Amino acid sequence: MIFDRLKRFSIVLEGAERDGPAAFNPGQAVSGRVVLELAAAARLGALRLRAMGAARVHWTESRSAGSSTAYTQSYSDQVEFLSHRDTLLAPPDNGESTVLQAGRHEFPFTFQLPETLVTSFEGKHGSVRYWVKAKLHRPWATVKKAKREFTVIEPIDINTPALLAPQAGAKEKLARAWYCNRGQVSVTAKIDRKGYTPGEVIPIFAEIDNCTSRAVVPKAAIIQTQTFIARGTKKQKRSVVTTITGDSIPAGKREVWHGRALKIPPVGPSILQCRILQVEYSLKVCVDIPGTSKLLLELPLVIGTIPLHPFGSRTSSVSSQYSVNLDWLNSIPEQPEAPPEYSAVVSSPEAEQSLAPPCRSELGDILEGPFFAYIQEFRFRPPPLYSEVDPNPPSDSIRPRCMTC
Repeated sequence: MIFDRLKRFSIVLEGAERDGPAAFNPGQAVSGRVVLELAAAARLGALRLRAMGAARVHWTESRSAGSSTAYTQSYSDQVEFLSHRDTLLAPPDNGESTVLQAGRHEFPFTFQLPETLVTSFEGKHGSVRYWVKAKLHRPWATVKKAKREFTVIEPIDINTPALLAPQAGAKEKLARAWYCNRGQVSVTAKIDRKGYTPGEVIPIFAEIDNCTSRAVVPKAAIIQTQTFIARGTKKQKRSVVTTITGDSIPAGKREVWHGRALKIPPVGPSILQCRILQVEYSLKVCVDIPGTSKLLLELPLVIGTIPLHPFGSRTSSVSSQYSVNLDWLNSIPEQPEAPPEYSAVVSSPEAEQSLAPPCRSELGDILEGPFFAYIQEFRFRPPPLYSEVDPNPPSDSIRPRCMTC
């Protein structure tokens, strides 16, 4: 039977390790081959290939409608990013099956990924997955299937003005216990930019003022927020990626963090452009206050895939865009020369000839082309020569006007 003859049916992707994941960027070409090994000659039908990519979300919520009645509401949605079909082995035109001899047979394939794709993701209530599936149709036998998943990473370049902008914030909170005011706790925090990549260190600059009568403990953490959207309803899941704890701050004291280091562990990049699934990050600075709730300050983060350029600091990148070469200022003399006289540049006959309206024979086909305008106001003789002697002196019979009248 065909089950005994078919020894191997699998999909191999180029650039991937053996039985390991293969990673691609949007717009790249995915190449591979379907491997078929037969122990003996066998009749085969068609061999078809399909590449798929989609985001799916699903969760359920239990709701009670009274003391004894309860029901479960289901939420789900799906967005398709990739759909490609190909036939690697087509049956003959006469409708008969194809006979393949014993041994190893390879069927290569290639397809292009779209320019816009969402990064692969696996979450509690949703996922973004990409895979290639092959189906082998055989006469008088069930369809044999093989599937191979691959990873897509959407590039996020943190070398952009929006992600290089510093992030800062401040918050304060009154510590109360048994309706008594025990003082105020305030925190001010700042980070040098919004975008980071895994493995980088975030220097945190913060000031924590403890004006209460008890000691408080500051902490900082990176929070991942997964948002799933279906049928107009959102479902969120928050998790702590990494955290650090500062020293206890006594009552009435202040703690200052001069670039406290918080390293980003290996995490997936942010997903911000998917309609039903989003992955966001934030830096949370909190202060544990005994006897009351925590003081929380949250700063947004974007985890990218393209790290900061070696010479791409914010100061240098901004200054390079607005740098101006001022060397030409040195060539300007301190005392500029007087302009030449008009008559020394243009004589009266030349001025009259240049200012006279052109003849139609001289223009040729110019008037037949685009709109031609001739300004009549400049049809005058050139101005007279400059002289310090007024050619029209005032008359002696005119009484000077009194400036006080």
